This record gives sequence, C-alpha cells and structure tokens, in this order.
Amino acid sequence: MGLEEDALDYHGREPPGKIEIATTKPTNTQHDLSLAYSPGVAAPCREVDADPERAYTYTAKGNMVGVVSNGTAVLGLGDIGAQASKPVMEGKGVLFKRFADIDVFDIELDEADPQAIIDAVSAMEPTFGGINLEDIKAPECFEIEAGLRERMSVPVFHDDQHGTAIISGAALLNAVDIAGKDISEIEIVFSGAGASAIATARFYVSLGVRVENITMCDSSGIITRERGEAGEVNEFKREFERDTQDGTLSDAMAGADVFVGLSVGGIVSPAMIRSMADDPIVFAMANPDPEIDYGVAKSARDDQVIMATGRSDYPNQVNNVLGFPFIFRGALDVRADEINEEMKIAAARALARLAREDVPDAVVKAYGDDPIQFGSEYIIPKPVDDRVLFEVAPAVAQAAIDSGAARTELDPDAYVEHLEARLGKSRELMRVVLNKAKSDPKRVALAEGDDEKMVRAAHQLIEEEIADPVLVGERELIAGHIEGLGLEFDTEPEIVDPEETDLEREATRLHQLRRRKGVTRREAEELIEDGNYLSSVLVERGDVDAMLTGLTHHYPGALRPPLQVVGTAENADYAAGVYMLTFGDRVVFCVDATVNLDPDESVLAEITRHAAELVRRFDIEPRAALLSYSDFGSVENEGTRKPRRAADALRADPEVDFEVDGEMQADTAVVDEILQGTYGFSSLSEPANVLVFPNLEAGNIGYKLLQRLGGAEAIGPMLVGMAEPVHVLQRGDEVKDIVNLAGVAVVDAQESDYTY
Repeated sequence: MGLEEDALDYHGREPPGKIEIATTKPTNTQHDLSLAYSPGVAAPCREVDADPERAYTYTAKGNMVGVVSNGTAVLGLGDIGAQASKPVMEGKGVLFKRFADIDVFDIELDEADPQAIIDAVSAMEPTFGGINLEDIKAPECFEIEAGLRERMSVPVFHDDQHGTAIISGAALLNAVDIAGKDISEIEIVFSGAGASAIATARFYVSLGVRVENITMCDSSGIITRERGEAGEVNEFKREFERDTQDGTLSDAMAGADVFVGLSVGGIVSPAMIRSMADDPIVFAMANPDPEIDYGVAKSARDDQVIMATGRSDYPNQVNNVLGFPFIFRGALDVRADEINEEMKIAAARALARLAREDVPDAVVKAYGDDPIQFGSEYIIPKPVDDRVLFEVAPAVAQAAIDSGAARTELDPDAYVEHLEARLGKSRELMRVVLNKAKSDPKRVALAEGDDEKMVRAAHQLIEEEIADPVLVGERELIAGHIEGLGLEFDTEPEIVDPEETDLEREATRLHQLRRRKGVTRREAEELIEDGNYLSSVLVERGDVDAMLTGLTHHYPGALRPPLQVVGTAENADYAAGVYMLTFGDRVVFCVDATVNLDPDESVLAEITRHAAELVRRFDIEPRAALLSYSDFGSVENEGTRKPRRAADALRADPEVDFEVDGEMQADTAVVDEILQGTYGFSSLSEPANVLVFPNLEAGNIGYKLLQRLGGAEAIGPMLVGMAEPVHVLQRGDEVKDIVNLAGVAVVDAQESDYTY
C-alpha cells in the first residue's frame, strides 16, 4: 500500500481515530465508584466551589489542553472545514501526550466569525489549563488569539504563529554563530507574510534582530511603505513595511544574510541563493515542498549554506513538535496565566543550547545511525530527543516565574525529577540512584575507555558530576574521539594507557592473585595490558572505586577477568545478574538472568539476598518470590523443592529482613487477586517485586519476554555478589546505559559496608 492507503488503514482500525479517554483512578469496586461519582464526588465539588484554584488539586484541569480549530487553514490542505480537520487535531493531541504527557480534548468549531469563536472558547475556561489554537487562517487568527488572551486567565497559544517562530528562532541563534555573524547586524528576507511569517519576524526581533533589517515579501513583492499607504496590505503586514522601492523577492534577496521561507514551494532559484551574502542562512520551510530544494540550495555556491526546511528527510527540520508540548508542559506546571515573550525566548534558547550537546544513541539510531554533531547540518535538536522535555519545560517554567506569569513556584531540581517520572518509572528510579551518586562521586574505571561510547559516557559523567571516570585505553584514540566529537570537558578525564604506563606493580599483583591458577609472571605481564584485567586490578587494589566493562565483549568473556581478580564478596560465593524492568507505575527485578546456569537451593537463597540489597539502593522495599511452575507444593519433585527450600531457608534466617516466599508460579507472584485471594497464607503482603528464576535459562527467557511483549523498559544487568563494585554491560549498550550503570556502581562504592 501507498502512504495514503496506509494512513487510512491506520486511522480506520478499531477503534476509529487516534485517542481515547482513560481513567486514572481505580474503578473496580462499588466503593471506588462511590468515590468517583455519587456521593463521594460532592466533597471535591464543595472544595472547588469554596476556592476555584482547587480545581487544579481535585480535577484534571492542570494537565488538560484544548486544541481548538475551525479548519480554515489546515497545513497543506487549506480551508477544509471543522469536521475534516478533526484527524489533524486528534494527531495534535497524540503529540501532546507522547512528548509531554499532556491530556487533550480536541475542539473543532464550525464557525468562521472570530468573535463567536472567542465567546465559545472563553466559555470553556473551567475545563482547560491551556488553549492551543490550530489551523485558523490569517488575519482572523490574530484577532482570535488576542481576544482569548485578554479574556482568559490560562495560556493561549496559536502554534501556527509561534511554534515555527520559536523553533526557527533556535535554529537562527545557532546558525548565525556557525556563520560567524552578529544577530543584530544580519539582513533577513521573508517570503510570505501570513500569520507564521509575521509571528516569526516579531520573534526574531525579540531575539535581537533589528526590525529595520527585515524585508518581508508577499505574493506581490516587497512590502513597502508606499504599498502600505496605498492600502494594499493589512495592518499586520504594515508592521514590517520598508521605506524602499518596490521590488520582487529576487531583488530583496540580493546581499541578504538570511532567507526565511514561509510561502510556497519552488519559488527560489539557485541564482537567488548565489546573490546572497557570504555563508548564507536559508530557512526554506514551505511544506511539503520547500521554496528551494535542499540539495539545489547547498550546491548553488561554493561557500557554506546553512539550510533548514520543514521536511524530516533533510537535516535541520523545523518541526513544531519541538516546541508546543514542552512549552505547555512548563506553563501548566507553574499554572501560568499566559505564554509570554519571555517564555518563548527561554524555549528557543534552551533548544539552541541542547543542539550543542552530545546526541544520545537512541536519537542517532532513529535517524539511520549516521553521526549527528553540532554544525551546519545539525543546528536544532531532533524531535525524538527525550532531553527536549528536560531542557525546554524547566526553562519555560522558570521564565514564567521570573516574568510574573506563574501562579505557583517550583524547585528546579525536583521539577526535573518530576518530568522524568512522566516518561516512565525507570527514569524516576534511576534519578534516585544518580542523585545519590552525585552526592559523593567516585572513581570508576571504564575498561574499554578508548571506545567512542565510553568517551561520550565519560563526558556525561563528568558534566553531570555523577562519577570521576578513568578511561583505560589508548590515549591517542581517546584524544581522537574527543576532538572528533567536539567534546569540551570542564575537567579532563584521567586516562590510563597500558602502552605508556609502567604496569610493574599491577602485573605483580595480578601474578600474586593468579599464580596458583597457572598464570606465570610473563603471562601476568601480558594479561595486564588488557583493559579488562588492568581495570580489575585497579579496582581490587583500591586505585579506583568501581569498574565497568563488557561494551565490546561477550558477557562471559567480559565477566571472567573481574571474577578471577576481584572475586566475590566475603559473604558471597556466587555473583548474579539482575535486570530492573519497569511497567508504567510498576517495577520488578529479575534474578538471575546472566550468570548461574543451574543454581541449587543455597545459590538461589544467596543471590536472593544480594538482589534484595540491590533493590534497596533504589529506595524500594524488596518482596521476593522464588518462581517455579507449581504453587506451594502443588507439584512435588526436585525442581520444585529447590525454590521451596531456598524460600524456607531465607525465612528462617534472622538476618533476612525482607518478605520472601516460594515456590510459586509467576502469575501468583505478581497478581494481587491470586496471591491474596487464593493464597492468603503467603508471606508476601503485596505482589513480588523481586522475581528469582529457578535457572539461567528461565531467567533469560523470562526477562526478555517481559521486556519485549510486556513493553517494559530494562536497566541492567546489574552484577551482585562481587567483592568490589563491578558491572558488566551488554555488548553494544548505549551511552545512557553506561551512565546508568556507572551511577549504580558509584552508589555501590559509597556503601562502606559493600556486601554484594
């Protein structure tokens, strides 16, 4: 099928459309329903009646945006009317929810009169925390937005105007820097004089562009004072009339530093690009076809052309999804009464800053694995970059507070944690660990330190003050990565290059540890040049506090050196691998998924204790279930007796201070109705959050099924049972995985009584 057929099938599958309403509170019992509706609902009604601001406490208003349109200017489709615009407005709701966890009602009004729209929308203020106007034609859109802003005390934002302005404004800030130009001196030409173009020109002035340096062209040519006085242009266009002679777009572009296209495709020629000033900036944003093709513009001249379009198949896509979800998120979270110029500027500057930072692997993969680095082909972040939420929303919220638009204040650090929780439980839990790590960073050896990902992780660890990384690897390779990636370190990372470092002491220690395992002195001298063995000796000697390895090795091969050198803890005979899996508001830890092939009951008991200690690192109280295919003796054989005996031993141990039970089936362990309803005698007061599998095969299969079919986010494997903090990455892990495990390792090292 073609794109159109695919889209129709996508929208038409049951249930039709793209959105639905979901409940956020339990509705399973009569008591639940009596709280949700009558008679319980009377209590919050009285509270809101006494103080309308309590609507933000007792209703969904504070996270609810109305997306309003009359369908008179739908992108690429024109005036198709309110009903036909509904798929677009539903799509807008999807983007709000996907990128910023904001709920939306789409409101399509079959009305052309601006005053009638103002009356209708303002009457709905009790419903919404904010209003997003969409696809309303100019000049009516200006009147509608101004009227609603005057009458409503919640943020009103016409995305067609301000979204493009903010995103392209961020691109402009970086483009002028790359081109070596002064924003207050650049000459800008606009093709198009509609709502988006006028709002964008106004916003550029807010960013520092001089209004007299802006030349705006409509379909009749340059907007001049003479045309304005003759009544040929409306009041909004007159704001940017120039005291110059009439001329065409081609005339206006000669000598210009910046071209901004918000008009129609194919109206700019290579000759017009060649007529511009040195290193021109070309924002050809008409959709679906830009004013000039990306490749044509880039090849039109020999010097640098910094180009942006509205298309995703070219670099530097000016996509409004980089703005409105996060701007509203910040505005809603401080209960702002408007989205003002200061808030919009803060959003643009936050986006511009983010484009200069290292790009996460997940974003690179989403765009074909080609390198993405700040420069002429990457001046604004990609829409799928989760970090936009954590940069833009806080910047907007703070600007609202500083400018007096906010009705509440917030703690910046706590707010970032709140935003991370919106993106999933795993981010919330990792923030707990990373905050602990930041309180007392430790030295972490990165055994494959000359790998590009390790270098990038080291940069992030230093920048966020999570750890003091020690890169073990070839210095020249590491320096090459730093230069090639354009990384700037506030504190240069420590490098241990085996080829240039005297390793006599480390080789001696390795020989001492392994000489009764068949390792000769000469073999120790050879082995110590391997980053895995060298890092293992460094952590065993206490020269570093922790180590990470495994990025470029199979798990067993990466685990072998630290097991041989560091070994297990004094109270441990076995190590184990633990995955943390998060599902919405629920988290489970799967044990053992990487190390022990067929553990007996004593091994199961031991690794359960170690896993429980790990779980408490995340500020979670462990409840362990030893899994089997039987429930509490329903099947009697050696396989079922093994987890049962392990659970019995743990419950009998006076030092075990967490809930544990088994043997039990997986659904018994995690479903409260089964656990409490059928097996009320169980030692578990609530469903288990530590799932101990009977063998490696079951553990590996189980966690992967949960991850893939259950949609869980996985963090790990985290290694428990070692004498010192050691963690083994999965081969090919992303930078965020390295940073997360480094954070876990630091928290491990902070524990003076490190025991697992």
